[in-house]
Amino acid sequence: MTHDAITISPDAARAAIAAAIRRIVPDADLDTLADDAPIRAELELDSLDFLSFVELLSGATGIRIDESDYPELATMTRAIAFLTVRGANGNANKEE
Repeated sequence: MTHDAITISPDAARAAIAAAIRRIVPDADLDTLADDAPIRAELELDSLDFLSFVELLSGATGIRIDESDYPELATMTRAIAFLTVRGANGNANKEE
């Protein structure tokens, strides 16, 4: 079952990513996180933290994020691009 496309702007994607990060790392200084910096390394997210990040992000956006998509969440730039393209392509929470 495939849901309709979800339109998510780059600004909305950035806000969703920031909100998910802040739920896991409340004291994260996202103002100093460069858009091309590796999120996991910069914020010292272990695998469980990263999984929580993915689940929070998916829940907030309604976009399904599979394990094969994890590399697309490596940096803020890549994550924003992934969310905007995935939503626009109608791949929101698709069930296989």
